Amino acid sequence: IGKIASLMNAAKEKKTPLQESLDKFSSKLAIIILIISALVFGLSLLNHMAIIDALMFAVALAVAAIPEALGSIVTIVQAIGTQKMAKENAVIKDLKAVESLGCVSVICSDKTGTLTQNKMTVQKIYINGESIFEEELDLNNQSHRYLLYDMVLNNDSSIVDGKGIGDPTEYALLETLRKLGYNEDDLRSGLKRLEEVPFDSDRKMMSTKYKLHGVNHILTKGAIDAILDRCDSIAAKDGVRPITQADKADILKQNTEYSENGLRVLTFAYKESDEELNVNTEYGYTFLGLVSMIDPPREESKAAVADAVRAGIKPVMITGDHKITATAIARQIGIFREGDIAVTGMELDAMSDSELDQKIEKISVYARVSPENKIRIVEAWQRKGNIVSMTGDGVNDAPALKKADIGVAMGITGTEVSKDAASMVLQDDNFATIIKAVANGRNVYRNIKNAILFLLSGNMAAIFAVVYASLLALPVPFEAVHLLFINLLTDSLPAIAIGMEKPEKDLLSQKPRDPKQGILTKEFSALMLLQGALIAVVVMTAFYIGLQVNAATASTMAFATLTLARLFHGFNCRSKHSIFKIGLTSNVYSLLAFAAGVGLLAFVIFVPFMHPLFKIAELTGAQIGFIALLAFIPTVIIQIAKVIAENIKKSK
Repeated sequence: IGKIASLMNAAKEKKTPLQESLDKFSSKLAIIILIISALVFGLSLLNHMAIIDALMFAVALAVAAIPEALGSIVTIVQAIGTQKMAKENAVIKDLKAVESLGCVSVICSDKTGTLTQNKMTVQKIYINGESIFEEELDLNNQSHRYLLYDMVLNNDSSIVDGKGIGDPTEYALLETLRKLGYNEDDLRSGLKRLEEVPFDSDRKMMSTKYKLHGVNHILTKGAIDAILDRCDSIAAKDGVRPITQADKADILKQNTEYSENGLRVLTFAYKESDEELNVNTEYGYTFLGLVSMIDPPREESKAAVADAVRAGIKPVMITGDHKITATAIARQIGIFREGDIAVTGMELDAMSDSELDQKIEKISVYARVSPENKIRIVEAWQRKGNIVSMTGDGVNDAPALKKADIGVAMGITGTEVSKDAASMVLQDDNFATIIKAVANGRNVYRNIKNAILFLLSGNMAAIFAVVYASLLALPVPFEAVHLLFINLLTDSLPAIAIGMEKPEKDLLSQKPRDPKQGILTKEFSALMLLQGALIAVVVMTAFYIGLQVNAATASTMAFATLTLARLFHGFNCRSKHSIFKIGLTSNVYSLLAFAAGVGLLAFVIFVPFMHPLFKIAELTGAQIGFIALLAFIPTVIIQIAKVIAENIKKSK
């Protein structure tokens, strides 16, 4: 417990890529706003404007530039994403993790129950030098009988009302006895477990002591590499005899044959002993046999792995099974491919960090791993700049789940400790659910970025208008209350609607985004400035039309045109595709947001008692017509440009 606790304390959580991007973005935006505001203030003073008016200009500019609703919108979009994921059996514990899923580039997954069905069934049994079916076991044969003792007594599971309680592997062993027409209680009745050494991942074995036929026996089961070398004798048809190297070679050969067929193999042994059972007395055994079991891959695992590969994600299998068994299953579902490597925990321990870094991209299967191994695997991938998801269900998995960028715990078989350490819990313990969550995470980030584009391009329009008016010594085009109304009310609704946009079909055909890439890329910035300039042109056109009457009318027309243009612009920012391709009604929330925004604007413009509060002038029907026409022009131009770009791409 102390060892796991110390590993948990050492595994520090990292900021998500979006947090880092927003931190950098906020710093850059704050610096840019301060510089531009100071520049405008200086220009205003050079134009012989009064200090108080120049200061008002600078303040108006700062208000226009800052997207006040951004923080709440990001949180709301992430919350909407968590709701959708929960409906698909992926429960997000940490809101920040929603977006991180979008740039996951490596998924380290458990095999049993996640990639497979976790429904173990005994297949073949190797005993007395031959491979037999479980139905061929004979209680009159002493070796067979002792193997069944080991399978049933050295076992913590049970069957209640036909349902297995406990570990699926142990439950499968009990089913073998039932197929022979007996009940586990028939063997367990009257027998008391005297001592035990529970299974652990280091020893890879479990031992118990019982009094059988008046003699104390230690029964052991576990991995072949942990037990075979502890055996001094072997149960043969004619009794017990010393085990030879040839016997061990035959046993290992049979184990390899089972493993290569994707079967999980348990080794069974026993000894008569009165000594105290502990880790120091687990030696001197008589080898009984091998029991092979199959845990079939989930039907959806192969398709989910293919989706992960198509999405540019490296799937990695981590299991406690034998390396050959794990590789066989990994090959079946597409994780292990030509040129890939499988390594054991011991082989991993023998590697230096630099050696692991060189091989990490080729290693697809890790077998017989320890908690420390899992942390090393996560750290090695993170050193290469990858966003890593790690799955787990046991207490031992908790440090790696915490260390990973996205820790994924199992909801059905997972311990409370693993769930507490994870960022996400799979209610169905299914690998395919992780891929669905990744698609949702990518969509959340795309929607957040589109919402930021919407907010900033609209704000840039206001900035361009204020700077233009400042340079030409024109009246202030907006009152501060106008900009706050736009940023906090009419902008928030379309931005939230953009955050509810459905995933596009090609999301899993794209490579994971670079987590080091900030939001303000060259392409994003150019698009933001271009769209902002386009809106600013129509806003200042409306301003000049109003200026022919007076400054108050000019400011009102500029405010109304900017508000309406930004509401129309919400449809442009829903997707990189044109509205004709994605459909105007495919996101009903965007229509509701537009209607609500227009309603709020109309309330301010047409209700007289709101005019003093928002410094609104009375408008004529012609002026309102100009506002509507001018506000619609940027959206028409942007949509035409998108249609042309789509046709060019289609023709290629």
